[in-house]
Amino acid sequence: MTVETGGLVEQSKNNITTTVKHVNNRVRYGNKTEKKNRSYKKMRREVVFPRVPDVLQQLFVSCTQIFRGPGFVPPASDVNKLCDILDKMKPEDVGLSKSLQFFKPTGAVNGTPRVTYTTIYQCDQFSLCIFFLPETAVIPLHNHPEMTVFSKLLLGKMHIKSYDWVEPKDSIPPSKLRLARLKANSVYTAPCNTSVLYPTTGGNMHQFTAVTPCAVLDVLGPPYSKEDDRDCSYYKDFPYSAFSNEGETTRVSEEEREGLGWLEEIEAPENAVMDRIDYLGPQIIETSY
Repeated sequence: MTVETGGLVEQSKNNITTTVKHVNNRVRYGNKTEKKNRSYKKMRREVVFPRVPDVLQQLFVSCTQIFRGPGFVPPASDVNKLCDILDKMKPEDVGLSKSLQFFKPTGAVNGTPRVTYTTIYQCDQFSLCIFFLPETAVIPLHNHPEMTVFSKLLLGKMHIKSYDWVEPKDSIPPSKLRLARLKANSVYTAPCNTSVLYPTTGGNMHQFTAVTPCAVLDVLGPPYSKEDDRDCSYYKDFPYSAFSNEGETTRVSEEEREGLGWLEEIEAPENAVMDRIDYLGPQIIETSY
């Protein structure tokens, strides 16, 4: 894996050299086999994909059996099955290590750090993605239309804030403000249990903020698709009291107000733009099951 900010680390074992660079806080995998040609004294480099860990292959196979398309919510038994698999996963299962310089806090951060992501696998039914967040980086508040999403924090410490819509719909015309209920507002440290969100529950709209450099594995069923009208929408949140008149406020207890907020749909913010990299970690084996 290569993280770009200047510097170089190499670890060799059984003639396999893993190269780790650091330039501009970007992440890139790079496992290579190096063979020396003694006749010409030249180095030939070949990309080598590590053997797929059983738990990663098990995750892929289970996803092919479980996900059924937009709006489909897996039964509790299948949700528990995927959570059990993800809870067992370690950074090494996708080619990561906490010893990499990227995952070490650096203190002061200049500017707005960009999030990087890589896709392990994607089809019409589901996708497996890893998001790399430098320290203080934010994935802004966004939704997951008709999707069930499993999130596994592999490395680092992350603040997660999430909402679900209050039903029946409560809005403030003519603005785009709509009432939502706060589902999570906590800091999580890896290793921790897998979190799950559903099309209408579980915190379908969430925001990630990296307290330290983080890597999070997401299983999305199904993935986003503009063609199928499942594009991502972004939101700005406000306290309940900010847009509620005095009469409404008195009907809601103080405890309830703390768990409510107004969400306004906005254009994609600047920090919604991510850098995409190729996945060169352990490769899953596609087989008919």
